[in-house]
Amino acid sequence: MQERIAVNPNIHFGKPCVAGTRIPVQSVLELVSEGLSFEEIIQDYYPDLEIEDIRACIQYAIDIIVAEDIHIAAVAA
Repeated sequence: MQERIAVNPNIHFGKPCVAGTRIPVQSVLELVSEGLSFEEIIQDYYPDLEIEDIRACIQYAIDIIVAEDIHIAAVAA
């Protein structure tokens, strides 16, 4: 699925996009978070996408979170 997401500094300021398009991963994720089905996203917003592209966007977000180091500061009681 990684081949479906591309980061190019000349497209959307280097934000990740669906490979071969100018469709930002963030835009796709926002539509998913609004509750749109994959089919609605393709039909109404991005007819050039495939269902696997949308899945790749979700997986990309998961991979970013998995790789992120989270540092929690101790809270004084």
